[in-house]
Amino acid sequence: MDHAAVVRAYYSALDEHDYSALSDLLAPAFVHDRPDRTLEDREAFVSFMRDDRPNKDTSHELDEVYENEDRTELVVRGRLLDADGERLFEFVDIHRFEDGVVVELRTFARKD
Repeated sequence: MDHAAVVRAYYSALDEHDYSALSDLLAPAFVHDRPDRTLEDREAFVSFMRDDRPNKDTSHELDEVYENEDRTELVVRGRLLDADGERLFEFVDIHRFEDGVVVELRTFARKD
């Protein structure tokens, strides 16, 4: 699976609450760095998304997907929507890859 397909599958797994599929896309040592916290391994991240995420009834709308020249990172610009389709915030996610899976995700968010 190419990197763009991996990140699309990542957002789909989050939106569909398919945590097994989500886990398969991430390296065991996966790190998610976001404005409010850092989650330091795949199991901690999947557990947070499954059990502790403040709002699970959301969907990700992707606007742009960019891959860097050496194909180790993929940048996604998009919006997180609530169950009614209202925008909660805009985000930029930087996915870093090794061996076809995401090893690091840095999230930047902006709420108007």
